[in-house]
Amino acid sequence: MILRISLYAALYILLLSCKGINETQNSVLTNYASTEHLIEAKELAGIFEDENLKIVDFRSPENYRAGHINGSINIWRTDISDNSLPYEGMRADKENIERLFSRLGIENDDLIVIYDDKGSYDAARLWCLLKSYDFDSVKILNGGLNCWGGAGEKLTVKPVSYAPTQFYLPEKSNENLWIDKEELISLLGNRNSNIRIVDTRSSEEYNGTLIKKGASKAGRIQNSIHIDWAKAIDLRNSKKFRSAEELQEIYNVLEMNLKDTVVVYCHTGYRSSLTTFVLKELLGFENVRNYDGSWVEWSYFNDLPYEKDSLML
Repeated sequence: MILRISLYAALYILLLSCKGINETQNSVLTNYASTEHLIEAKELAGIFEDENLKIVDFRSPENYRAGHINGSINIWRTDISDNSLPYEGMRADKENIERLFSRLGIENDDLIVIYDDKGSYDAARLWCLLKSYDFDSVKILNGGLNCWGGAGEKLTVKPVSYAPTQFYLPEKSNENLWIDKEELISLLGNRNSNIRIVDTRSSEEYNGTLIKKGASKAGRIQNSIHIDWAKAIDLRNSKKFRSAEELQEIYNVLEMNLKDTVVVYCHTGYRSSLTTFVLKELLGFENVRNYDGSWVEWSYFNDLPYEKDSLML
């Protein structure tokens, strides 16, 4: 049965703040299931002076130094990764995140707004991590740095620092946002489980013609289907999320209802975090699980089932 996602009533009409390459502005109906964790550039500008706002530039330190939103602090992938494993990309534990945020001067009651310049998949990884530790006051800047500039806001090269704090994540954790290797193996072995496994990488990675650094071999997890993360973003222009209608059309291929389980993965859990955000927040799927280890971990173990296209075997 083809998926017909029952979306909530239209929340409001937004005027797109970013002009993109063609320098035009369009009015769009944002009837997403939820926009609780999404913020537009003009909305951010309106609360810019709020003392309980912390803006996070989730890009490399080099890119941050070249120009960033005034007042934003820099966090990068290495800051939120567990480096104790023989493969890269696994999320840092709760205590390490608390130490990092305390050092950066983030308060427990701050609103955290995250942006990048790649179409939000880096920002989505930090959103996904914080949500998994049940920290809910976090939003992704729709369109990222591109839309901030498109709305006429200036950048700065001046770094910012805040006095250290004592930041603590909630005691409760939302572990259902993630799935680990062992649980995924169990789901694959359960013929009665109604799940879809979605590979969000490029088609070359999916079919096995490209192997990225960090992976032990080329291929994909057995029985996974391919939906490139980038389809959900207007990468050529605004770098914003596509409309609810466009997203529904893209993910109709899942042929699932909103209560079924969807497991998403990529190379190291970043691009799949973006797909997690799209499915869970914007389209309202209730059981979306992001495989933290993704292909880097799965490919490391030779006994785990995987596939490549027949011409590549």
